[in-house]
Amino acid sequence: MPHGDGRVDLQQDQPHSARIYDYFLGGQDNYAADRAAAEKIEQAIPSVRAVARGNRQFMVRAVRHLAADLGVRQFLDIGTGIPTVPNLHQAAQESTPDARVVYVDNDPLVLAHARALLVGRPEGKTRYVESDVTEPERILAAPDVQQTLNFDEPIALSLIALCHFVPGERIYEIVDTLLAPLASGSYLVMTHLTTDFDPRMVEGTVQAYRGSGIAMEARDYAGVHRFFEDLDVLDPGIVAIDRWFPGGVEPEVPRLVSGAPEPAAAGYAAVGRKR
Repeated sequence: MPHGDGRVDLQQDQPHSARIYDYFLGGQDNYAADRAAAEKIEQAIPSVRAVARGNRQFMVRAVRHLAADLGVRQFLDIGTGIPTVPNLHQAAQESTPDARVVYVDNDPLVLAHARALLVGRPEGKTRYVESDVTEPERILAAPDVQQTLNFDEPIALSLIALCHFVPGERIYEIVDTLLAPLASGSYLVMTHLTTDFDPRMVEGTVQAYRGSGIAMEARDYAGVHRFFEDLDVLDPGIVAIDRWFPGGVEPEVPRLVSGAPEPAAAGYAAVGRKR
């Protein structure tokens, strides 16, 4: 929150999901309270760093597919997090230099780093809005959203590892509100924590977040599918995050064989098209 003299209160004494995520990705933009919370979470889910990287890699795969293969040129990314290369606009502008991106986050530290998010291709446009997903009308009405995105053309709404931080039923109304003004042919891109693959591990994660003062609710397949009820879900459907590839086809790449079993997936990933 800003002070009267214009300084930003980074709330260093309170853990924040964006800074915890930054810590798991190996970033430096986090504080003692974030690291303490992260260590508790890592005790519950030792593979959490791989989970965080998996979320990021899915975002890149999905955005590249939308931009390069499906012709999407506009992206609204809510719950952006602290800048980590590649950012969404970089993934989109690789193939679509004129792609327009609006980032939204409620962490003042993300605002402090917003300039790093705004360095894109000169043909395109990137903007940053400080707001919270629980205020969807405010997000949609923000001048930088209205002036950057053309709501008569398809927009990809990106909600990566975000909706599980809004417990209860209201999150469905929020997502519906965000999708309502988007043109036919727009997309919803999402990852979401689930107990379906490893209930004990994920429940431990939820309790660790809650114990640090951060609300969270993992949802099962039916709960995630509900976000996509009125959308056409792209292949391969609603699947484990590391199993989502365009068309469901994973490219052939050399793999290192360690002999250790793969950790259970912690979340679902999906992309749905608005009819």
